[in-house]
Amino acid sequence: MANVVIVGTQWGDEGKGKIVDLLTSHADYVVRFQGGNNAGHTLVVGGKKYVFHLIPSGILYENKMCFVGNGVVLDPGVLLGEMDKLAASGLPVNHRRLMISERANLIMPYHKILDASCEAALKKGKKIGTTGRGIGPCYGDKILRKGIKAGDLLDPDFFREKLTENVEEKNFLFTRKFGGEPVAVDAIYDEFMRYAERLAPFIGNVSVALDQGRKQGKHILFEGAQGTQLDIDHGTYPFVTSSNTIAGNACTGSGFGPSHIDCVIGILKAYTTRVGEGPFPSELFDAVGDQLQRKGGEFGATTGRKRRCGWLDGVIANEAIRLNGINGLAITKLDVLSGQPALKMATAYDMEGKKLTATPANIKHFAKLKPIYEELPGWSEEISKARGLDELPAKARDYVKRIEEFTETPVYILSVGPDREETLLLRNPFA
Repeated sequence: MANVVIVGTQWGDEGKGKIVDLLTSHADYVVRFQGGNNAGHTLVVGGKKYVFHLIPSGILYENKMCFVGNGVVLDPGVLLGEMDKLAASGLPVNHRRLMISERANLIMPYHKILDASCEAALKKGKKIGTTGRGIGPCYGDKILRKGIKAGDLLDPDFFREKLTENVEEKNFLFTRKFGGEPVAVDAIYDEFMRYAERLAPFIGNVSVALDQGRKQGKHILFEGAQGTQLDIDHGTYPFVTSSNTIAGNACTGSGFGPSHIDCVIGILKAYTTRVGEGPFPSELFDAVGDQLQRKGGEFGATTGRKRRCGWLDGVIANEAIRLNGINGLAITKLDVLSGQPALKMATAYDMEGKKLTATPANIKHFAKLKPIYEELPGWSEEISKARGLDELPAKARDYVKRIEEFTETPVYILSVGPDREETLLLRNPFA
């Protein structure tokens, strides 16, 4: 038995979905523990592309059980849409393959309106770059103790009572502050009761189910969304997401005891990307940045937005290792670096003459950081056919070794291409 947490070490989009898909073959349960449909995991299996926003990536294995934890904010329409697409592909999802925590908060229509209204009201330079999916306002209601939970769908009268109270407050904001139109209780109630009819069999106590699985010796894989630098507490605040993305939230976001976690795997893209606003010290604005963007297909799986690209940031990597307690790394998109004559890795920052080896909390200071680079030789060979470490070019192996040395963390997994088979499992955390 082993319980493993997967987290992103950068600003998200590191390729977590593919690694989760790989490790799911060794797991029994797969658990999504935070975020919402502002995150997207892309998998390529047998040349076919799958994009998931809420359903755990392990759903492609028909003999695995997937869970959506209490730390997730859930848009029922999006979830049902993903289930319908899977059914159309010959992979129907039933309650024996998916359980939704009764404690997961629901994203309501007014959350999306409030999200868009608040973002539009921000001045240039202050905009967060939110996806507009209602994630932040939903988490806000959760913290303010006004949230509506998935389990509330099973009690129509209680659901309507909570909905009415929320709509009254939100309509005051929509009409008085933003000059918009109010929303109607009846329309939202009817919509969500239709969702309730389909989702009722899936709603249950995820914490109890996971604990029972642990006692039975099940292998459990916890799947995070976004990345460490988007953590609401430890990221580049306020240019972050609205949840805790670090490994500690695997426990609070699912109801699983922290002493039962055996291993944390950090997903590290071989270079760095970021979607949306916020500081990005190693960002490239030249032809190399464009090359990485094109070759890596760097477009957001959720938003379609072009990702900003830069060299690997070792400071960010080390910060993720410290915050998450990472035991091993999974390096993704190593193949995208093929053809670059020279590579760079940021090993420290310069902030107005002061050398820093950790990120500052002050966002204005963060924006002033200049990376201090170490240069490494590149390689010209394509590496997607490699099926073992010894099949990689020597300079590619040297790059991987330098990452291990700098981060003082072993590499467990190497991804050398987008397909499921183009992955080297050097050490199995479930073994």
